[in-house]
Amino acid sequence: MITRLVIGRAVAALATALIPTGLTLAVIRSTGSAVDLGVVLAAEMLPMLLLLPIGGVLADRLSPRRVILAADLARCAAQLAIGIRLLLGDPSVSELAGLAGLTGVAVAFGVPAVSPLVTSVVPAEDRLRINARIGVVNGLMQMAGPALAGGLTLWAGAGWSFLITGILFAGSAVTLGGLVTAPRVVTRRHFLADLREGWAEARRHRWFLTSLAGHGVWHLGAGFLLTLGPIIAVRSLGGESAWVIIVQAGTVAMVLGIPLAPRLPIRRPLVVTAIGGSLYACPLAAFAISAPTAVVAAAYFVAMLGLGLLIPLWETAMQRRIPQQALGRVGSFDALISFAARPLGLALAAPIAAWAGTTIPLLTAAVLVAAVNLTVLALPEVRAPGMSGAAEIRPVVTGAAGPSRGPTG
Repeated sequence: MITRLVIGRAVAALATALIPTGLTLAVIRSTGSAVDLGVVLAAEMLPMLLLLPIGGVLADRLSPRRVILAADLARCAAQLAIGIRLLLGDPSVSELAGLAGLTGVAVAFGVPAVSPLVTSVVPAEDRLRINARIGVVNGLMQMAGPALAGGLTLWAGAGWSFLITGILFAGSAVTLGGLVTAPRVVTRRHFLADLREGWAEARRHRWFLTSLAGHGVWHLGAGFLLTLGPIIAVRSLGGESAWVIIVQAGTVAMVLGIPLAPRLPIRRPLVVTAIGGSLYACPLAAFAISAPTAVVAAAYFVAMLGLGLLIPLWETAMQRRIPQQALGRVGSFDALISFAARPLGLALAAPIAAWAGTTIPLLTAAVLVAAVNLTVLALPEVRAPGMSGAAEIRPVVTGAAGPSRGPTG
């Protein structure tokens, strides 16, 4: 059952990773307009951001397996429709935007249900290991996806690339069909009451909100780095090859860091996640001073190794400290910050750099990343040994059906 879960998430991750590059190439081939590309990408992003909290409510109200199944089938239908439309001729921007919007809606509903699905299938003592496996396959698929999408588009055409993406989502849905999940008891309440209850539960956990601010800041910093880093590499570090070396160093570190987390004797996981997030300040500072390529690559390696440790530890901490009946709603706020902050950094980096240069914004981002993430260490519940704590066994604020309890473990 656990193997089936990991395989299904790997297939879905690959399909998800194919979409951005495939969509970009499809729009460029159809219209060649940067404005049209922006419209299509925004059509996917906006409903995703707006509907994530709603997706969190559904993830807590319904079976997470069924929610993800519906999301995968919707993304399957959208990608197949794009593929068929491309094979029949150049689609209009409005058609691509509409189907991209459907994809964004499906992501908003599916993402918050992943963590509840893990808790409903995987025993508490195995969750860190399984979260690490899922993190590894997600990382590998995110690396392989753009290259594979580009190759499929060049070799077979954009239409076939989207048809294959749709088939992959269908394969993910098939794996979900055979999963057996633990039964859930849910009270049907007013939707807005459920949404307020989820936010109240998130606010109750100081470690969560403080960590969430840190995650948002490093995602924002990542937007700055991914925008300004290539420019600095080309202008000051020797050209495009320098940027490739830096990125590959980070890729290797991420792949090493994620499976390393369950193998280390980590007694204070949230301390490690806080430090892991703060390490993203290293490459920001290195780029700011135009350090040699080897130094920047080493700094990026350290940062991505820290994030590799952060990913499974953070997921497992949430699954153990947040009551299971509120996990989807609380997790949706985490996803919302992550999805929103990086595009914001990508959008702001160039105009700020044009006004102030690259050094000041990158150094400012480095200071903020380190300061906000390390602030979490001031909280006693973060420094407490182990994953457990008082927050794990306290009930949801209101409206629990039957005896209120946190997740096991």
